[in-house]
Amino acid sequence: MIETEIDLIKQRNKRVDAEKAWETSGTRRILILFITYIFAMCVMWGIGVSEPYLNALIPTLGFYLSTLSLRLAKKYWLENYYKAD
Repeated sequence: MIETEIDLIKQRNKRVDAEKAWETSGTRRILILFITYIFAMCVMWGIGVSEPYLNALIPTLGFYLSTLSLRLAKKYWLENYYKAD
């Protein structure tokens, strides 16, 4: 009984670790950047923006920069506001 519960906890921890690794992976970030760029380019092309291939870089780079600044904001927030029980 206890061994089964321990095994279930270990399996859950492995799954949580894998999901956390994916959330912080460079692969995920690159995929999101690519999808953001393609979507922005299609929207800009659809509404007639000149040079949609170039102009789609603006929201893509904005997203990328926001992920960098959020990491710093998270660190600041954890150090100054988060109170663990």
